Amino acid sequence: MAAIGLINELEVVKEVDFGIYLDGGPHGEILMPKRYVPEGCKPGDTLEVFIYLDSEDRLLATNEKPKAMVGDFALLTVVSVTPVGAFLDWGLPKDLLVPFREQQQRMEAGKSYLVYVYLDDESQRIVATSKLDKCVDNIPVDYEVGEEVDLIIAGQTDLGFKAIIDNSHWGMIYKNEVFQPLATGQRLKGFIKNIREDEKIDLSLEKEGYEKIDDISQSILNKLAANSGFLSLTDKSSPELIKSNLHISKKNFKKAIGSLYKQRLISIEENGIRML
Repeated sequence: MAAIGLINELEVVKEVDFGIYLDGGPHGEILMPKRYVPEGCKPGDTLEVFIYLDSEDRLLATNEKPKAMVGDFALLTVVSVTPVGAFLDWGLPKDLLVPFREQQQRMEAGKSYLVYVYLDDESQRIVATSKLDKCVDNIPVDYEVGEEVDLIIAGQTDLGFKAIIDNSHWGMIYKNEVFQPLATGQRLKGFIKNIREDEKIDLSLEKEGYEKIDDISQSILNKLAANSGFLSLTDKSSPELIKSNLHISKKNFKKAIGSLYKQRLISIEENGIRML
């Protein structure tokens, strides 16, 4: 069965002058316009295609992949605002609609917003929403402290940065633990730091314990190698200077250079550290 809004593997059933038809199961035959048809394609072949509705609500298949599919969060740009809502550029000829009722704040043309893409049960149209709270934290929390997770930065608050964990839960990265630039829509790896009694999740961008220090140690060695083996940073350097150069806290810097010194990989001089 062909799934609307997702990548499908469908069989070619016939050729016509304007393209080919694919077997969409209960959806019937689905047209793939000629401009998308691979050279040499013939009935019986299986193609990997994305299924969506065109402006006349007809199912179409394309080998182009959108910037986001059903079930995805993505930072997308508004290309126009009409009486029915805002339309986003998602990489396909037909722009993606965010109805006014699904806008957390009134969207403006030219601005980008983090949205969730879903299939409207009633119309079977692919639409998006910026009301993310209803799309997150809908399943029980099942993480372990220290577990590596995929994050999407959702925005900044007074406490720090809200992030979506594995497309399913909210988490918080506190601002005093952020040592690198972060932006809405940015995807990166993170770690579960703490799960509170109310199931709110605290996050870290660095591994805890010795494994973290090992990674930081390697990053310092890499930085030394890129700077002719010397960095003018010591345990007396300001936290701001360490953060701007290495994107880590002073505490972790001191632990890492201590470990490197014990391993005789660096020497600690009056005005910096040197690779041995």
